[in-house]
Amino acid sequence: MAGILAWFWNERFWLPHNVTWADLKNTEEATFPQAEDLYLAFPLAFCIFMVRLIFERFIAKPCAIALNIQANGPQTAQPNAILEKVFTAITKHPDEKRLEGLSKQLDWDVRSIQRWFRQRRNQEKPSTLTRFCESMWRFSFYLYVFSYGVRFLKQTPWLWNTRHCWYNYPYQPLTADLHYYYILELSFYWSLMVSQFTDIKRKDFGIMFLHHLATIFLITFSYVNNMARVGTLVLCLHDSADALLEAAKMANYAKFQKMCDLLFVMFAVVFITTRLGIFPLWYPRMTGVTLNLAQMMRTQSLQGRNHTLQQPPTEPAVPMGTSSLVLVPWMINYPKL
Repeated sequence: MAGILAWFWNERFWLPHNVTWADLKNTEEATFPQAEDLYLAFPLAFCIFMVRLIFERFIAKPCAIALNIQANGPQTAQPNAILEKVFTAITKHPDEKRLEGLSKQLDWDVRSIQRWFRQRRNQEKPSTLTRFCESMWRFSFYLYVFSYGVRFLKQTPWLWNTRHCWYNYPYQPLTADLHYYYILELSFYWSLMVSQFTDIKRKDFGIMFLHHLATIFLITFSYVNNMARVGTLVLCLHDSADALLEAAKMANYAKFQKMCDLLFVMFAVVFITTRLGIFPLWYPRMTGVTLNLAQMMRTQSLQGRNHTLQQPPTEPAVPMGTSSLVLVPWMINYPKL
């Protein structure tokens, strides 16, 4: 096991040339991200899950009732032990042969049995009230974490000039705000991993599970190898559209169709702009800067220069030809929420 861990955490893969994990240990002068910090995400994920239960019961549910969203589910199928046994133990979608057999056994016509199975399947679908409460929780969290990310990033130099993401990398000190932002995002996705098994079961369950797993993996390892600066930009960029989607769902459940349409159009515009426009165009540039700076650091190390913690230079220390990305103005000038 120790050999596998040593192979996995190979410094040649995770860190720049001539940098070791020992170089990123905390000192009196600076604090760096540590893998042990991520253990905090587990108790915090549990707290987020409990806050969600309280929020849905005492805040989201009263709001739904005030909007005349009823908790009544679909029509209930009449009790029948034989059909219930088939439904739970054999199949929820009986074929024609089984329908004919059940028709003879119960002395029901085939259409009545089909109606019973349809009503029984609908019973397992959550009510509109449940869906509204779930969407309101997600909307509230996405709105909070995105607004926090914008307020935090507006005070950082790497929002305005993305070259600062790589100045003196990986010897970039960890601030309290950056640590909180990362751990909060990681904890939320861990809570989604758990709550996915108790939430509304959707057809894309497997895809969303892999999505949450990949997100946790990326957040974890970008923190461990101190790519947290660029990580905060990616997180904020991806969070920008999520609150609008959940708001559109809430409007749909409340039957505010015009508001739903408007919010969905806003979501589509933001999603296409950020995830299909800015991110694909911006990420290759950031990768180019990373490779160029890595080459410069390798050259410096061969010349015997020592990397010490220092302030970013006044002039960009990157090769000519690379340009910084200016994030879209609406994100920078995001109004207070």
